[in-house]
Formats: sequence, C-alpha cells, structure tokens
Amino acid sequence: MTWTAPEITRTRAPRKADERTMLEGWLTFHRQTLLHKCAGLTAEQLKTASVEPSNLTLLGLVRHMAEVERWWFRTCFAGEQLPDLFNTDEFEDGDFDLVADADAEADHATFGVECALADEAAAGRSLDDTFQGPRAPHHEMDLRWVYVHMIEEYARHNGHADLIRQRIDGRTGE
Repeated sequence: MTWTAPEITRTRAPRKADERTMLEGWLTFHRQTLLHKCAGLTAEQLKTASVEPSNLTLLGLVRHMAEVERWWFRTCFAGEQLPDLFNTDEFEDGDFDLVADADAEADHATFGVECALADEAAAGRSLDDTFQGPRAPHHEMDLRWVYVHMIEEYARHNGHADLIRQRIDGRTGE
C-alpha cells in the first residue's frame, strides 16, 4: 500500500492575545500549513522537485524544518547535544539533497516529533530567557528571537511549498 501524507486541520493564529500565545499560535499555524501543503500526496510526489532548476521538494522542506526545529529550540536554546537528523559532513544539505531514498512516512513523523520536543524545550520558559548565539557566541539571544525566527523561516518555506504543490497537482491556496 502506498503511503499518503495525511490531511491536517489547521488552527488559526489568534487575532488578539498576549505575546506568548500569539507567537505560539503563529508558529503552530505555520507548522500546520507546511503539512497542509503535503496533505494527500504520495511519498513519490513529496520527493518531486517541480520548479526547475531547483532540487527543492516538499519532503525536503519537511526534513529541513525538522532540523531547524531541533537546532534552534533544543540544541541552541535548551543546550542539548544532538546530532543532525539528515545532514552529514559529506552532505551538509542532506535534508534537501538526500530525499530520493528517504522514507517519507518516517520523515513526516520525525517532523511531528521534533515540533513536540521543541515545544517541550520552550514550555515554562520565559521569552526573556537567553542563550549564547551559535555562530556569534559573544551575542546573547532570547527565546522570543527563536519564535520570531521560526515564524519567518516557515513563512518563507511555506511560500516555496505553495509553488511546489501547485506544480505537482495544481492545488493552490493559503
């Protein structure tokens, strides 16, 4: 039986809320939007690079965002020592480049796990809690920055996902 990405019900971000609720709401909405762009497609369709000459695929975006969730929330903010999920020394962009033989169902599940673990890493922590920037260790960053960065990262990649999905089967929409 061929695996197909499941349908997803998206939760709208609040229109009026405190800062934390607003940030969490927008992050959740963007996570769900990426999965919404994948819904109903087979593993092979998710691996289809449809905007030449780019090798960007919907599965590559899911894998990349799992890496990004893990990196910013767990490795950088929470200080966990974790290996990359898909990237290696040989393939720095393995999340994007190594999709041909990837297990789409497993990678889809990994994305969900990483989002849940990211939420756990931030739970109960203040938006003002800081950590040392990974590429500029003398610069302090706070959890608020991580949320804002993740929202903009998803917004950018969800735009890519729109184009890829439209080329695969014509489906458009928010």
